[in-house]
Amino acid sequence: MSEAMLSKVRKLLAQAEDPACTPAESAAFTAKATELIARYGVDRALLAARDPATDPVGDRVVEVVAPYARDKVGLLAAVADPLRCRCVRRRQGSGFAMHLFGFASDLERVDLLFTSLLVQAAHGLAAAEVPPGEHPAAFRRSWLAGFAQVIGVRLRAAEAHAAADSGGSSVALVLADRSDRVRRRVAEVYPRLRTAAPRRLAGSGFGSGAEAGRRADLGGRGVATAPGTRPGIGH
Repeated sequence: MSEAMLSKVRKLLAQAEDPACTPAESAAFTAKATELIARYGVDRALLAARDPATDPVGDRVVEVVAPYARDKVGLLAAVADPLRCRCVRRRQGSGFAMHLFGFASDLERVDLLFTSLLVQAAHGLAAAEVPPGEHPAAFRRSWLAGFAQVIGVRLRAAEAHAAADSGGSSVALVLADRSDRVRRRVAEVYPRLRTAAPRRLAGSGFGSGAEAGRRADLGGRGVATAPGTRPGIGH
């Protein structure tokens, strides 16, 4: 992503996170940052349709570590799917090695957003009160599930809006072709891939996590994270 675009997004998020900012103002700044991220993805897709060399299909491996590794994986998938990337989960020690596939610009967007959202989720969990008598881990897992679900819905809506604003059906065809090419690449590398069974979560934190997901900044505050490291979510 260009430095000019990053600068705009960072400024918007700094304003959104200012304690003096009203909830309505914060929501407006966050919505604008999300719009910029989505529009960037469409612009890069249209450019690549004319010149494929500018944005090739690629892959990368993201290490997701304990605690709550499976729940962080759920958040990564919730970010990756709306941005037309696919991820394959592989067990690695107490965590996972997530093999991500997508166009270079979309992988960049996933990395930027996931890093930021991990930080925001950690802050949200730290502030969330576990109900008396409930197991903290169960509450936090359900909280993270709610957070991830709302993030996925918000990102999908932003992507659809950006596509519609940029040309409607013709842009949709370009984006659909990109999604197909990513799926074909995954199938080439993992011809016998199986879908994981859905999880059953017992905690009561889903609603609280979903509300935190509605407030989350979708612009990537944490892009300065060192290579190979990611913010964690504590016990």
